[in-house]
Amino acid sequence: MANSPFSYELVHVCRQSGARLGILHTPHGDIETPIYMPVGTAACVKAMTSREMEEIGTQILLSNTYHLHLRPGEDLVREAGGLHRFMDWHKPILTDSGGFQVFSLAGIRTIKEEGVNFQSHIDGSRHFIGPETSMDIQQALGSDIAMAFDVCSPYPCDYNQAKLAMERTHRWAERCKAHHSREDQALFGIVQGAFYKDLRVESAKALRDMDFIGYGIGGLSVGEPKPVMYEMLEELMPYMPTEKPRYLMGVGTPDCLVEGVYRGVDMFDCVLATRIARNGTVLTSKGRVVVKNAQFARDFGPIDEECDCYACRHYSRAYVRHLFKAGEITAGRLASIHNLRFLLRFMEQMREAIREDRFLDFRREFYEKYDLTKNF
Repeated sequence: MANSPFSYELVHVCRQSGARLGILHTPHGDIETPIYMPVGTAACVKAMTSREMEEIGTQILLSNTYHLHLRPGEDLVREAGGLHRFMDWHKPILTDSGGFQVFSLAGIRTIKEEGVNFQSHIDGSRHFIGPETSMDIQQALGSDIAMAFDVCSPYPCDYNQAKLAMERTHRWAERCKAHHSREDQALFGIVQGAFYKDLRVESAKALRDMDFIGYGIGGLSVGEPKPVMYEMLEELMPYMPTEKPRYLMGVGTPDCLVEGVYRGVDMFDCVLATRIARNGTVLTSKGRVVVKNAQFARDFGPIDEECDCYACRHYSRAYVRHLFKAGEITAGRLASIHNLRFLLRFMEQMREAIREDRFLDFRREFYEKYDLTKNF
């Protein structure tokens, strides 16, 4: 750890709220936190180029270990010079462990202590991923941050099922740490425990004692009501190291980002921004807008008057709607550019509010303006 090229610097704690402002130092650049990480599942954020991702202010991307293992394969990526060179992205990259994807393959996978045997969702071919395999794949990909291979409990699940999954996660975390050897790649552990407070606390303590460079919080945002997720965060946060980054996995709606930052989270990721963009829904300062709706046929204003993205600076809602109705792929591209920039700018605004000790005011103003109850 003393010679690690990774370090987390806690820059400021908001006196009004306790929200954190930090910097995560990596070999491919510094990451200002709290941060939203766009998801490039197959070494590409859907509909976006690496240059466009940099232009909208992206600090770090996430890629998917499971999908890249199946196609094109980590050996090909390594032969290409690693994930950064393969996708022409020269800032930090985080790869997940593949655990969530593997465990979501209900009916076509078998879990054992050694790891998970599963069938590819692409062609039905048989594969195996365990803690050591996941480390080997991620080290071959060459990401800046690798995640430990964990067991993600379903929602809902009973206490015994959650406890067994958590304990296996801890054993696998130890195996990941023992096997991982790439010094220019940080390894994060993942806190589990489903929706039981005592298990969440136990997991946070156990992972903390293993002394990872950072910590993911897994098994949340898997279908539970949002207040339940917030309650779990409040319970476990006092046991998370203050000098290490905290990553809430799979979360990316504006309200969840605000509430996560309020509770001390530093990093987030989610596919929502590009997924809903391809279906004609855009994020705005007032809430979600289904820009394909007929009411926008003659709306010549921008997607969001407060946004500074390329789409909002150059095109109207009427034009974007026209592109969707005409089946033009540019529609999804413009909506994706906007949604991604909206979330990245949203995080910039939160960082500024923390720096100025006014995060509670920011949070209150957000809810006064943003309608969570409907799409417009």
